[in-house]
Amino acid sequence: MASEWQPSPESLSQLAACLKDSLSGFDKAAQKQAELMLSQAKASPDINNYLIYLFSSTTPPAGLQCTVEDLHLIRSSAAIMLKNNVKMGFKQIPESNLTPIKRGITMILEDPNSQMRNYAGNIATELIRRGGLLSWPELLPKLLEMIGNETNQYSTEAQEGAMLTMAKICEDNTKMLERELNGQRPLNFILPKLIQATKSPLPKVRAQALTAINVFTPRKSQAMLNSIDDLLQHLFTLAGDSNTDVRRQVCRAFVQLVETRPDKLQPHLSGLVDYIITQQQSSDEDLACDAAEFWLAVGEHEHLWQSLTPYIAKIIPVLLQCMVYSPEDIAMLGGASDDEDEEDRAEDIKPQFAKKNAARLANGESVDAAQNGNAYEKLASMDDDLEEGELEDIDDGDDANPDERWTLRKCSAAALDVFARDFRAPVFESILPYLTKHLKHEDWPHREAAVLALGAVADGCIDVVTPHLPELVPYLISLLNDPEPVVRQITCWTLGRYSAWAAQLSDPSQKQAFFEPMMEGILMKMLDKNKKVQEAGASAFANLEEKAGKSLEPYSLPIIQQFVACFGKYKDRNIYILYDCVQTLAEAIGPALARPDLVNQLMPALIDRWQKVADDSRELFPLLECLSYVAMALNDSFTPYAQPIFGRCVNIIHQNLEASMQLANNPALDAPDKDFLVTSLDLLSAIIQALDKQKSAQLVKESQLPFFELLTFCLEDPQDEVRQSAYALLGDCAKYVFGELQSSLGNIFPILLKQLDLDSILDEEIDSGFSVVNNACWSAGEIAIQHREGMAPYVPELFQRFLETMTNPGIPKSVIENAAIALGRLGLGNSAQLAPQLGSFAEEFLTSMDEVDPSDEKATAFRGFCVIVEQNPMAMEKSLLHFFTSIARYREIKLRSDTKSGLSEDFQKVIGLYRQLIPQFDTFVNQMQPEDQQTLRTNFAI
Repeated sequence: MASEWQPSPESLSQLAACLKDSLSGFDKAAQKQAELMLSQAKASPDINNYLIYLFSSTTPPAGLQCTVEDLHLIRSSAAIMLKNNVKMGFKQIPESNLTPIKRGITMILEDPNSQMRNYAGNIATELIRRGGLLSWPELLPKLLEMIGNETNQYSTEAQEGAMLTMAKICEDNTKMLERELNGQRPLNFILPKLIQATKSPLPKVRAQALTAINVFTPRKSQAMLNSIDDLLQHLFTLAGDSNTDVRRQVCRAFVQLVETRPDKLQPHLSGLVDYIITQQQSSDEDLACDAAEFWLAVGEHEHLWQSLTPYIAKIIPVLLQCMVYSPEDIAMLGGASDDEDEEDRAEDIKPQFAKKNAARLANGESVDAAQNGNAYEKLASMDDDLEEGELEDIDDGDDANPDERWTLRKCSAAALDVFARDFRAPVFESILPYLTKHLKHEDWPHREAAVLALGAVADGCIDVVTPHLPELVPYLISLLNDPEPVVRQITCWTLGRYSAWAAQLSDPSQKQAFFEPMMEGILMKMLDKNKKVQEAGASAFANLEEKAGKSLEPYSLPIIQQFVACFGKYKDRNIYILYDCVQTLAEAIGPALARPDLVNQLMPALIDRWQKVADDSRELFPLLECLSYVAMALNDSFTPYAQPIFGRCVNIIHQNLEASMQLANNPALDAPDKDFLVTSLDLLSAIIQALDKQKSAQLVKESQLPFFELLTFCLEDPQDEVRQSAYALLGDCAKYVFGELQSSLGNIFPILLKQLDLDSILDEEIDSGFSVVNNACWSAGEIAIQHREGMAPYVPELFQRFLETMTNPGIPKSVIENAAIALGRLGLGNSAQLAPQLGSFAEEFLTSMDEVDPSDEKATAFRGFCVIVEQNPMAMEKSLLHFFTSIARYREIKLRSDTKSGLSEDFQKVIGLYRQLIPQFDTFVNQMQPEDQQTLRTNFAI
């Protein structure tokens, strides 16, 4: 018999020292050295044996000198390293090494220290996730035995550790437990046991059992269907549980049942309303917030909301009461302060992510917090995928601020918003007495809550609020000067919610009385002395811009002057929302932004920021996006700024691609942030569309780096978002600078054809791959328009790909439409190649086109289709009636566009062709709907 593995005392001591030092925030040199040694230690075949040995040691192993605190850090560090090893290299761990890990984990589930039990649960979950249930068949029965404790042999710690682990396994391996395994579904056995565990005398076990059940409540599995009545019975019993965590999970279960089994809740609604109201008034904020979620769920349910009608007068006052800041919240808000000159802390700046360039439609439209010496924070940085409970003692600084987290107050306001949209007038009638009493309350928290309530009902109750707005709006504008910043902040938001009413006033005197003071008031708050009010002002102004649209044109100069003042004043955090204001204005007034007096004010401010922001700053994302909108609005007036911006975008793409190549050779390097690629590609697209074609071509030609070579790399990037933007840019290049693109098509087409292969996309669980295919189809169509006969070598494979896309029921409609348009456009130069295949795609093509709005894209697709039909008219036998109906229903063919007038002639030619081919032509036309016949006879000489 093989002897039991034993650690070498020297190696054990060395590893323990490294694990401890790796958490030392005070001795950076020791920390760095330890991290290096741990990285090397991963290569040792025995590393996981050592890690589980240290992790499962409740007292210092023989020969290891360390304090209780040191041992805790060593065990924690060993646990996280072990979990990461399982996660990253499960297949490389031999069975002989897995056995001691499993034995150790089972033992640690009974550890007196709750954090160690949490770590053990995380490792167990990871083992199941990587190896499947059959890799550790004894685990689930063992956990259920410990939870049930029928023989009374397990300690409280063991029951709690087992239950926590079971809850983690349910959360991380949901589908695995629902699937059939050896003829049975594990969940059929587990779920009744979990429901039974909600009767445990231990509150932590009851709460975690409900947590595990709640993973399956939203899923309509057979096991849940079989157990639903039993579960409901237990929920009603647990509703009165003395433990708040248990009651939280009960509330969460009711929220989920709203979606999956409203029929089961309907008979109990009266009692549920009273129960939820009671829980929402609990002193425990988390419980109260989970209870308030119930109103959101019911309010958004298609039918169930109507059943709340009798209880509205009971629910609304509770929502209003919960919308007042609590004394604790007020203390955290920190009171009134003029902080406009204070620099933002790094942790206050939300991380920025690139917004994806929208997938091209068938109509062609288209910061790290500083680390300190805290050992637990070092633990967090060691594991990039920490589970709940791994660092239960750490409090996230952001959560302390009621402005930054989801709170009972926000949830109640959101529920009021939903109810206002559901019930409309009755909701406003029920809050009117409250508003009358509190809008002018001398205590600011009540004043603020009343303004919040008025904002919350803006969407749903606008019809009943409108008669009151001539009185309310001036009062709200006066509150913009309230001494309390929090009141000024919420007033900005509420005015933003009513900006559509003010913007749509047609009477000039009313516009002057309400819209202009509202616009000016919000605009002024963008330069408030308090940074949060500035943020709320900027956010509200962006909202107003969206609602007011082109009607902002007369005010554009003072607006831009205020934006420029904000650029000079804002600290890092608020600059992001300022970009949003600028781009929303550009979108709203479009070409009007190109007025020289506006350009001369706005562009120097943007260029100043552009020069200050480093190539690796995350501020670049919103700045590049903002410049894209500005470029599109200015069109050719963007020319003076285009060259340096274009060059820098190309350079950023080059740097990012180079960093990716270095990473491939040295995985220890940091991965480059692909958002820099996405936003740079999108801005290049905008510039190429905005400028005169000749100037765009010049920019591409004079690029210091090989433009299309870099684009080709982006077309092959592993990240969907990068490829999506790259194909959008490819299509724009085909449209506007084809002469420069043409010589690179030989390198691009093999990549494009590979992208159109659906096999890889259909296997993915996420849908972002479809957006890439969508843009790839669109760009192929744009190239086909320009390249015509040059497409010949690629036609057979392109046809195959487009046909597969058009005939696959799993593909989104927009992708099918783009594939059909691209296929039609191929016919413009390659009809002879496509004509023999016409019968196989005509019906799919016409069906796809039925819902596409008239546009140049649709027109060119039909023109290409007509040329194919002329080459093989007999192939249309089964689809000819559909084709004639499509011709009759095609709108906008009389516009002055060459494409569309040409299409009208093409349709006429096809009709003439069939008139000669079909002996009883009138009889054939008479099969169409009468109005379609009439249109056809009127528009075409029949």
